[in-house]
Amino acid sequence: MTLLFILLATFINGLVAFTGATFLFFGPKKYGKILFLLVAFSTGALLGGAFFHLIPESLEAIDSNLTFILVLIGFSAFFLMEKYFHWRHCHDDECNIHPASYLLLFGDGIHNFIDGLVIAASFMVDFRFGVITTILIIAHELPQELGDFGVLVHLGMKVKKALIYNFLSQLTAVAGGIVGYILSGNTEFSTAMLPIAAGGFIYIAASDLIPELHKERQLKRSIANYSIFLVGICFIVILKILLGE
Repeated sequence: MTLLFILLATFINGLVAFTGATFLFFGPKKYGKILFLLVAFSTGALLGGAFFHLIPESLEAIDSNLTFILVLIGFSAFFLMEKYFHWRHCHDDECNIHPASYLLLFGDGIHNFIDGLVIAASFMVDFRFGVITTILIIAHELPQELGDFGVLVHLGMKVKKALIYNFLSQLTAVAGGIVGYILSGNTEFSTAMLPIAAGGFIYIAASDLIPELHKERQLKRSIANYSIFLVGICFIVILKILLGE
């Protein structure tokens, strides 16, 4: 049954790839506004999830010193992977920082595979824990997938092809979930993945998403973005309460 939940969660995560199609309905201007709000929400959700969800759960299972060492390892690992694959989250005219559309898809595929490992490890700890972790991962995938779709189209890929390729790249999370399930028989693996994921979430929020929010210069929109950022944090806290964690 746990494997079924993992497969379902990772497949739903894969469907996020099709959110890029909203570009066709809203147009560039509204698309940009929606993207900024999603970035603000996911920033708060990622930080809230790391500090109120993943790290506390880790501290219950392993030594505090080891927990924070693993958080730093996770943070550093995401930094190195992003440097290597150039997976900068692209939300504006700086899309040309991506060397090629296929490199973007390859890097994103590895990213999603890691997400699958984290989802699997979380469900092996507890069902409710797995649900929250899945929501967290989807929250940070939404703005990234919207941005990635824009990058692929910008680099000359046709809309239909961009959606299909993005979906296939996203589905590597399912493979990660299966591998994570197989490896999760080792309790140490499951518990170690949680603070590593926390470090990754903190990195994504601090390095990729917050700098994007700073690009907004209008006061009203900045206040709106900050408000949505706080909503993202509160969402995680409320979710924990509702799920009885």
